[in-house]
Amino acid sequence: MAEQLRWVLIIISVIVIGGLLIHGLWSVRKKDRPEVSDNERVEPLQESTPAPSKSFRTEAEPKEATLNERDEPQFGELDFNENEPQIDTSVPETPIEDDLKVVDDLDVKEQSDEESSTQVSDFVIVHIQMPEGLNMQGSKLLPAVNTLGFKYSEEGFFNRHLDPAGQGPVLFRLVNMYNPGTFDIDNMEQFSTAGVSLFMTLPCDGDGLAAFNMLHSAAKKLAVEFGAQILDAEREEMTVERIRQYVEQVRSFSA
Repeated sequence: MAEQLRWVLIIISVIVIGGLLIHGLWSVRKKDRPEVSDNERVEPLQESTPAPSKSFRTEAEPKEATLNERDEPQFGELDFNENEPQIDTSVPETPIEDDLKVVDDLDVKEQSDEESSTQVSDFVIVHIQMPEGLNMQGSKLLPAVNTLGFKYSEEGFFNRHLDPAGQGPVLFRLVNMYNPGTFDIDNMEQFSTAGVSLFMTLPCDGDGLAAFNMLHSAAKKLAVEFGAQILDAEREEMTVERIRQYVEQVRSFSA
């Protein structure tokens, strides 16, 4: 009997000790956890992890759209229609703005760098201008210039040489008064122009006054042939006084 009572006390002691141990562990863990209410648990979550709101996106999107509309064109607005009339980009026939441009280009080809740096040159320019709305037809212009002794050059101009056969130095030239200033000898039948220009470089080879007389005579014959008007270098009507100025200009380089 005493033996049985001893085993019962041992078992009870073990159970009590085990219960005390479990209770102690539970108490320790409970002390480590802060006691928070349900309301306190929800509020920190809302403050620390705010979900992206719909209003935030709507504020950013309009700003981006405003920048795009101001700084960059929207490609959707560029509507090209093949049937719409297009701007004519072809270059109309316009007079050569600087009459000396063609002259200078030719002068550079004929003179060496040494000659151009030491020799002062000048030009006599005479225009033959058609009345407004009328043109010189190439089919009629070509035989006219050939009759006057002009010879076509590789540069696209008609040259009047000292020798009517086309030999010797060039006395003066005939160019197209309108851009590009040249003639297409192979398509003269389709060619037309509202005017041509005659010019000579001073000093010239041979007798300068004789060369100018030939130039002026050729200008008058072309003007009569096409019903055109003779103009000076400033494209003003040629007068007797202006011709005298040209003569004095030629003489100053012949002395």
